[in-house]
Amino acid sequence: MVDLHLTLDEQSGLARQIYDQIRRAILTGRLPAGTRLPSSRELAQSLGIARNTVTAALDHLVAEGYLQARAGVGTFVSPDADPAARSAQTSRSSPLTPVPLWRGETPQVPVLDGEPPAYDFRTGLPDDSRFPYPAWRRHVDVVVRRSSRYAVYAGPAGPPALRAAIARHLGVSRGLSVGPDDLLVTDGVQQALSLLAQVLVEPGDVVAVEDPGYPPARRAFEFARATVVPVPVDEQGIVVDRLPVRATAVYVTPAHQFPLGVRMSLARRTALLEWARAAGAAVIEDDYDTDFRYGARPIDPLHVLDDSGRVVYVGSFSKSMLPALRVGYCLAPPALLDALLRARFVADWHGSSLTQLALAGFIDDGHLAAHVRRMRREYEQRRDRIAMLLDEGFRPHLRPIPTVAGLHLAARCEGAGHDTVAAWVAACAKQGVAIGSVGDYALGEVEPGVVIGFGAVPVGRIDEGLRRLRTIIES
Repeated sequence: MVDLHLTLDEQSGLARQIYDQIRRAILTGRLPAGTRLPSSRELAQSLGIARNTVTAALDHLVAEGYLQARAGVGTFVSPDADPAARSAQTSRSSPLTPVPLWRGETPQVPVLDGEPPAYDFRTGLPDDSRFPYPAWRRHVDVVVRRSSRYAVYAGPAGPPALRAAIARHLGVSRGLSVGPDDLLVTDGVQQALSLLAQVLVEPGDVVAVEDPGYPPARRAFEFARATVVPVPVDEQGIVVDRLPVRATAVYVTPAHQFPLGVRMSLARRTALLEWARAAGAAVIEDDYDTDFRYGARPIDPLHVLDDSGRVVYVGSFSKSMLPALRVGYCLAPPALLDALLRARFVADWHGSSLTQLALAGFIDDGHLAAHVRRMRREYEQRRDRIAMLLDEGFRPHLRPIPTVAGLHLAARCEGAGHDTVAAWVAACAKQGVAIGSVGDYALGEVEPGVVIGFGAVPVGRIDEGLRRLRTIIES
């Protein structure tokens, strides 16, 4: 039985008002078929009116087929309520429209809650079946038992315990000298980028992005009304000589370029920092998945090499743990961090304290480091298997790009254009194989290629998934 909300105006017929509001609730779907209504006595008491007034309205609705009265049971919304009338009500037009920026070709919200493909080579997905759920539940339980301490509003920076845990994690895993007060905890990297776009960019400012590159980052700056300029990427990373002189900021993924997977060379990193100093620009460094490095010696993040305070470092636990946690972080200079804290407060005040405090304990007890070590070996095996199969069975069609980190690799196409690659991707989807096209991540002219993730596909499915891809390419 529902708690039915009705609002009555004493200046007009009460029975008619009750009739109209219940009928409207049925037609708009707020009262679905089968819903049990409160009794006439209960409704009369809650509204402070005579019971016979309520009875008259309900009898009218029963007579018209909107309600069914079952003796000794109650009154229910009829399954025969007119669906055409409901459709007419729910499709009613409105004079409200979004501002021009959000009309037309605005990015579509991805739908990711369906059944995963049988051969899941999508990017950005870790293997959630290997996650240490028992350890995570223990830390969640500890926080929940103390929930009375954390049930109030918190500061926008995130819990001090989590910021301290992240600082220690970054010091050990990335070589960053960072303290808790240098960090802002965010709901994933995407929120960090959105906040940075707000505090760094004026409408019309130029922001440079890698091309091909990460579309959600580009869109964060586009919808902050920046002029986004694509800059090509080669085997050493972003081509610094092509950066626009007037840029306010540049967004890069130097440790594992998205989507090509190359690592920015030390010479190119040095050149990028020199350019930023000369241009007076900010460098936004997204270190999104290099918890997983394979064989190669680590290269210092740009933030470590930066001596002018121009690098803002962002990352998350979406790849190393679970995307559903929605926990990221931003390491920024003090003046910028103060503005970011105020912007975060305006946006949503703060994230889930319960999740964030559980994550602090999870990190401090060593579970994150242990999970990353286990999964690094597993992912390296998958990467090596895919690279071997591409080398042995896909020439001359695909040429894999070497990668030493992350959860995906890319391969350049020999003799095929973007339209052909798009046709391959569509045909693969019909065969239960999910892969990506480099062209989907590009703004300008880039070399055609495919992007193959290995975070979500078990080793035992790799061979068959790539066999289906090869059959489609060769058909």
